[in-house]
Amino acid sequence: MPNPLPHRHPDADFANVSFFIRRMNTSGFIKPDKVPRAVLPGLCFIYLTGGEILVEVDSRPYLCSAGHLLLIPDRLPFAILHYSDAVGFTGLVSPHLLARSGGGVLSLLMAPHQQAFWFDEAGFVGELFNMLQLSFERGDTSFIEKGGDILLSRIKPLGKSVLPAQVQAFFELVFSPGAIDGSLKFYAGSLGISTNYLSRLVRQTTGRSPGDWIDIARIGRAKELLSGSQDPVIDIAASIGLEDQSYFSRFFRRHTGMTPSEYRKRMQG
Repeated sequence: MPNPLPHRHPDADFANVSFFIRRMNTSGFIKPDKVPRAVLPGLCFIYLTGGEILVEVDSRPYLCSAGHLLLIPDRLPFAILHYSDAVGFTGLVSPHLLARSGGGVLSLLMAPHQQAFWFDEAGFVGELFNMLQLSFERGDTSFIEKGGDILLSRIKPLGKSVLPAQVQAFFELVFSPGAIDGSLKFYAGSLGISTNYLSRLVRQTTGRSPGDWIDIARIGRAKELLSGSQDPVIDIAASIGLEDQSYFSRFFRRHTGMTPSEYRKRMQG
């Protein structure tokens, strides 16, 4: 079984770590014989894309399932009581990085914060964590900070978005359930700005182009439909704005490493 949490590494030292993230992937129901407690020097986060995890924070239990984000404040003791096919991401962020990235409010959290993301938003947050983890592996600190800003804008304790209003509006359009047009011209027109200005603003703010985010939204919706329905693949392709089933299959495989049918079989099997 992979070690799913950073504090389960006996030699790990996080005193001087500003950001850490790793994938969590457990199989079956696991209840540790001896529950290791952790007190980490930063804001710890756990986000699940599947399964379940039970966390005890300061003697209070928190049950997390798919789409749930749990934030554990700096130096608050916590332990894992059980895992049940838990898949997702976990890690920590130092208070110094939070202050630099506009998340200073979170560094002042005194109690755990649990938040549920649903449907397309859960898919978006899951893909964002995936990109953060890949960027961490590659040492891409630029995207870690920009991706962190985007994530912070979805967390309720902040009270307001740390993104420019037009970028936030772009995300709301792209990740809304009915968004199927997919063209940059459509989104720029909906926001009343030029395509060049939207491209420049989104890239400067997030480190990725509007087209990248449109693809991420499409993949997230396709994954949800493939795993949660029996709709024909051609109908799913059309629902995300791709009428050509062959192109959709190539598009999906390029982003996931699997064909739509292979992904459905794995998720529903």
